[in-house]
Amino acid sequence: MSYKLPELGLNPSSTSAGTNPGSFAKAGKIAPGTEGRWTFASPDTPGMPEPSDKTAWDFLPAGWTTEELQTGEVVSASGQVVFRQADDSLRSVSFPADFEPITQLESARVGIITAEMERVAERETHLSPAQVRDEVAAGRMVIPANKVHLQHQLDPMCIGRASKTKVNANMGASPVSSGTDEEIEKLKWAEKWGADTVMDLSTGGDIDGCRKALIENSNVPIGTVPIYSMIIGRKLYDLNMEIILESLQHQAAQGVDYFTIHAGVLHEHLQYVKERLIGIVSRGGSLLAKWMIDHDDENPMYTGWEQICDVMREYDVTFSIGDGLRPGGLADATDQAQLAELCTLGELTERAWRKGVQVMVEGPGHVPLDQIEYNMKLQRTICHGAPFYVLGPLVTDIFPGYDHITSCIGATSAGYHGASMLCYVTPKEHLGLPKKDDVKQGCVAYKIAAHSADVALGIPGTRDQDDELTKARAALNWEKHFELSFDPDIARAYHDEDLDVDTDFCAMCGHDWCSVRISKEIVQFASGKEDDYKWDKAKVSDALTEEQKEILEKRGVLSPEEVHKLASKTKKAVGAEENKASCHSDYVDGETAKEIHKNVEVVELETK
Repeated sequence: MSYKLPELGLNPSSTSAGTNPGSFAKAGKIAPGTEGRWTFASPDTPGMPEPSDKTAWDFLPAGWTTEELQTGEVVSASGQVVFRQADDSLRSVSFPADFEPITQLESARVGIITAEMERVAERETHLSPAQVRDEVAAGRMVIPANKVHLQHQLDPMCIGRASKTKVNANMGASPVSSGTDEEIEKLKWAEKWGADTVMDLSTGGDIDGCRKALIENSNVPIGTVPIYSMIIGRKLYDLNMEIILESLQHQAAQGVDYFTIHAGVLHEHLQYVKERLIGIVSRGGSLLAKWMIDHDDENPMYTGWEQICDVMREYDVTFSIGDGLRPGGLADATDQAQLAELCTLGELTERAWRKGVQVMVEGPGHVPLDQIEYNMKLQRTICHGAPFYVLGPLVTDIFPGYDHITSCIGATSAGYHGASMLCYVTPKEHLGLPKKDDVKQGCVAYKIAAHSADVALGIPGTRDQDDELTKARAALNWEKHFELSFDPDIARAYHDEDLDVDTDFCAMCGHDWCSVRISKEIVQFASGKEDDYKWDKAKVSDALTEEQKEILEKRGVLSPEEVHKLASKTKKAVGAEENKASCHSDYVDGETAKEIHKNVEVVELETK
C-alpha cells in the first residue's frame, strides 16, 4: 500500500522540528496587491467562491491613480511617489498635491512605514515592516490605533490574514450588573488571558466614564457600538444624523480605536427576516430596523456613510462594519437577510476605502459547521479581502452555559477558513453579563481556537512552543512542561491534585504503564533525550498558591479540607529526603519504585 501527501504549505515550526512535513493549507504567499489574496488560506472545498481580484488599491479617492512598474527609481515629490514594495516591485501613486496622510491606510498608500507598522512587525515576527505596510495598503490588514489612544498605553497590533489570528473580548456595564471598577478589573484580566482587543458594550451606569477609563487603562485597542450611547436619555425615534455625528465625534476624541456601525441593514432587507425563528439578534441591527419602520425611511448610517467616514478619518478610527442581520440560531444561518446585508457591507467597504478609512467586516454568530467555510470565503470575495471579524460562530444552540465551547469549535474552523479576528463567547453568553472567571474561560477557549487555526495555516513559528512543550513532556520534565503551558497554574494544580512529586511517570498511567517513560528508555528512540530538557532528580512540589487552591476549589471535586491538605504538603508526605523523592525510578531499582509508588499518598477525589 502506498500513499501520497497532498500539496503542502509552510511548516509551522521555524526549525522544522519533528516528523510533520508541513501544513496542508495552501503555501502562504505574502505579496502586495492582488497576488497576496491567497495568503494563509485553507484549500477550497469544491464550489467555494474565488477570492476577489480587487483590493483597496482599486478603490482610491477621486484624483488618485496607481500602477505597478517593472523598472524605475524611487521618487517622492509633491503629488507623486514611487516606492519599493516588499517583493522589490515598484508602485507609482499620484494624488492631489495638497494631500497629507492621516490614517494608517493613507500612509501605506503613499509608501510610508509608520511607527505603528514597525511595532506590528516586531510583534508578528514572520512579517517585515514593508509587508505590513503592503497588507494595510491592500486593505487586507488594519491597525486599530486611534491617535488619542496612542498617547496613553496602547501597544499597536494588527488584524489581517497575513498575521496571526486575533481574539476580542467583550465587556461593559449594564443597567442591572457591573460598573466601571469591575469593568477595569475585567479589562486587565482579559489582557492577562490573551485578549488582543476589547469591546466596551456598556448599556448602563456611567457609560461615558467607563469608556474613558477603559481607554486610559488599556494596552489593547478598544472598540464600541456607538448607537448604544446615541439613544441613552432620548427616544429612538428622535435619532438623526446630527446626533449620530456628534456621538461619533465624542467617542473618537476619547480614543476609541474601532466602531461597530450597523450601516448594512437596509429598509429593503427587513422583509427577509419576517419568517426567521429568532428575528434580529443584533442590538444595533434591531434598533435601526425599528427606526426605519417607524420613519419609513432608509438607515441613516447608510445614507450618511461618507460623513461618518470623515469623522473617523480625523482620528484614524477603524470601521468594524456591523452585521446587524447576523443569524441568532442555526435555522436562520446563511439566509437571504444575512447575505443581502453582506453584499451591502461589500459596498460600504469600497466607500470607506475611497475615504481613506481602515475597514474590517463583522460576521455571523450561529452557523452550522458545514456552512462556516462558505461564509468565510463569500465574505473574502464580496468584501475584497477586508479582515473578517466573526462572533463565534456557535455550531449548536442547545448548550447554554457551555457556549464558549460550542462557539470555539466554530471559531477554529472560521479562523482556518478565513476569519482574521474571533470575538470570544463566554459561558454566560445568552444568559447574563460575564463575570471575571467567565472572561477568563472565554479568552482561553478562543486562544485555543486562534492558535489552532494559525498552526493549521502554517504561519511560520506558530508551532514552536507546542514543539518545545512536546520535548519537555517526552523528557518527563514537569517544571518545563508547566512553564511552557498557556496556564501554568492550572497545569500544576491539576498535576499536584493526584501526585505531588515530579516523578518519571504521571498519576494517569502510573509507573508500569507510562508510555512516555517506556519510549524514553528505548535506546533507539530520540524521544525524551533532548539535552535542554534533561533533569537531574525528582522535585517535591511547593505548596499550592492561592490561585491554584482557587482553581481546585472551583472544580467542585475537592473539599476545603482536601485543598488545605494539598496546600500544606511536606517532604514527609511524599517520602522525600534532601529534595529527592525515592519513588523516582532513575535513583532506585524498578521493584522498589513500584512499591514506593503504591505507598505514596494520593488524594482521593470525592465522587458524590
